[in-house]
Amino acid sequence: MPDRYKTILLFGAPGAGKGTQGKILGQIPGFFHLACGDVFRSLDTTSELGREFLEYSSKGELVPDQLTVEMWRQNMHAQTVLSLYKPKVDLLVLDGIPRSLGQAKALEPYIDVLKIIHLVCPDLDAMVQRMKKRAIKENRLDDADERVIRRRFEVYDRETSPVLNHYDSNIVTDVSAIGSPAEVLEHVLEALVPVQNEHFHNPLGGRG
Repeated sequence: MPDRYKTILLFGAPGAGKGTQGKILGQIPGFFHLACGDVFRSLDTTSELGREFLEYSSKGELVPDQLTVEMWRQNMHAQTVLSLYKPKVDLLVLDGIPRSLGQAKALEPYIDVLKIIHLVCPDLDAMVQRMKKRAIKENRLDDADERVIRRRFEVYDRETSPVLNHYDSNIVTDVSAIGSPAEVLEHVLEALVPVQNEHFHNPLGGRG
């Protein structure tokens, strides 16, 4: 498949720190971070695509996979045209997509997945407490109810396992989500630096 985006996928349960790690990586030269939530928020709701999105979201329904991928594709095209993302230089770091097996299959013509960082937390109670603290700090009302939080974990487990199994296990690296953001980042970079070194040349000399 020609010219697919060289891609890193960030996976992890709600509250595992995908957004935090993605934002940090996005500040490092050679990485471009895109969160699917940002794609939704940037939609022009007067466009045909935006109206379709509103039709589902306003009813609290999940946006269909094909529509989600098309919104993502158009956003990526815009990022490339504006030179915010440079495919020849940057590794694309995706957060929040694909969230289903259907999305993973629909994305195959567009992305070449080099590595998957799977942020894992064996202590569910610790994750619940982290999300409740985040809810207070960031005014996320949907994260304030513990029953809702635990329901989100159930949905994640049901939807995400098939997605991970869709990819070659050799490109999946489990990273503990427990610890400070810097500590988690250290382990994330241990997995990603070799990938960046292998695929991109440093214009200042050498590889990386």
